[in-house]
Amino acid sequence: MDRHEQFRSAAVDRGIPHDEADAFADQLRFAIWAGPGGAGDEVAGQFGGLPELPVGVKWPGGDYPLPFIGSVDCAALPRAEGLDLPADGSLLFFLHHEEDMEEHPTTEFSRVVHVPAGTETAPPPPGHDTRTYFHENIPFVTPERRLTAWVRPVLPDWIRERDVEHEPDTVKRLFGELKHIEQLCELVDELWPDQDRFCLLRLGGYCREIGGQDGPWSQMAFDDVRSRQAESQEERFRLRREAAYRLSREWVPLAQFPTPSEVYCGCFLIPRDDLAARRFDQMRSFTMFTE
Repeated sequence: MDRHEQFRSAAVDRGIPHDEADAFADQLRFAIWAGPGGAGDEVAGQFGGLPELPVGVKWPGGDYPLPFIGSVDCAALPRAEGLDLPADGSLLFFLHHEEDMEEHPTTEFSRVVHVPAGTETAPPPPGHDTRTYFHENIPFVTPERRLTAWVRPVLPDWIRERDVEHEPDTVKRLFGELKHIEQLCELVDELWPDQDRFCLLRLGGYCREIGGQDGPWSQMAFDDVRSRQAESQEERFRLRREAAYRLSREWVPLAQFPTPSEVYCGCFLIPRDDLAARRFDQMRSFTMFTE
């Protein structure tokens, strides 16, 4: 029984109607969280340090190398329903957060490198450990930390906060149908209690909105709606909210993480179909300013 079925079964056992349990479960996602492990924990990746790139593959970025954020060993990761990561091999994440601070998700200053299992790899050539960021006195290469991984349930903010004032009509209708939302949220917490562990890297789930700027779904929705005809500003806002919700269903946050800077966080997004097909060149990066 997968986790969604486990949740539905437990909800129905508590007298919650099947339709309502299904509607809530459709919003429930499972993410892989990774953080520093203890003695005996399985190593599932690294944060910081230097990457192991395939032999013959240059460090992403060419003459202006992209800082290495970290990597995960896909075979060592726990499985999370709805997150179609490779079964083996490694994913390497690169981001130059200073250059990536654009209003809309891009790929120019970020990269995801998939290293298939069995690929011959080698340490990068010397010199990267001496580089620093342009505007901050922090090094490109940060101390390596070994990661262990676990699975966490994630709900959209409008469910956790019970606030749909600025949500699209689709969400408002769904919210009105969830008559047992308090019990359903309590059930999630009961089935998967908070482990109180420090997380450095999140794979899957929902995009975190950090700071006062619009989140990536809203920024992408702006681009999506800009070329469409709308009779009024109110109609444009309505279209943007609906587009943002649709995009949040079609795309998944591949990786979310802090950067070496205290005021920036990274978020890599990818369409679900492209993730399943291993088209990591379709990833989009959205660097968030925390203040």
